[in-house]
Amino acid sequence: MHCPFCNHEETKVIDSRLAGEGLQVRRRRECRSCGERYTTFESAELVMPHVVKRDDRREPFDETKLRAGILRALEKRPVKSEDVEKSIGRVIHWLQTIGEREVTGRRIGDRVMEELHGLDEVAYVRFASVYRSFQDITEFQEEIQRLRLRPSALAEREQLSLLPDDKE
Repeated sequence: MHCPFCNHEETKVIDSRLAGEGLQVRRRRECRSCGERYTTFESAELVMPHVVKRDDRREPFDETKLRAGILRALEKRPVKSEDVEKSIGRVIHWLQTIGEREVTGRRIGDRVMEELHGLDEVAYVRFASVYRSFQDITEFQEEIQRLRLRPSALAEREQLSLLPDDKE
């Protein structure tokens, strides 16, 4: 790795440790020429699939669009930013690990809706209204009724399993 200060080619790793919930390696480096120290982060580079839009156009996945859509739905809602980042991270991780070169925007939207259901039900309905292009109030009412029939995210987390844990 080239030194960001003097562009010398040889640097020495001083310290390495896991970062980002174990998904990255943080390395402290020292330039062998100028002696400056700096930090780098290393992570696995997984190819993101292309998104197949409703009109059959294909475009590269854009994390900025994902983040903007989720943040728009969560605007002025009492959700911690760390929970939002974890949800975005789960969607991205899912995309990286499904092993497909292309994925429909619909599948991504469905996955985002699952994440929003776990974060905030109002944000879930907001996102659904745009994502599913609600035309009138009855479509809002139908979605809210479906939401009422589903167990809440809190109830799902507190639900006792009838099956023994795999960890035992």
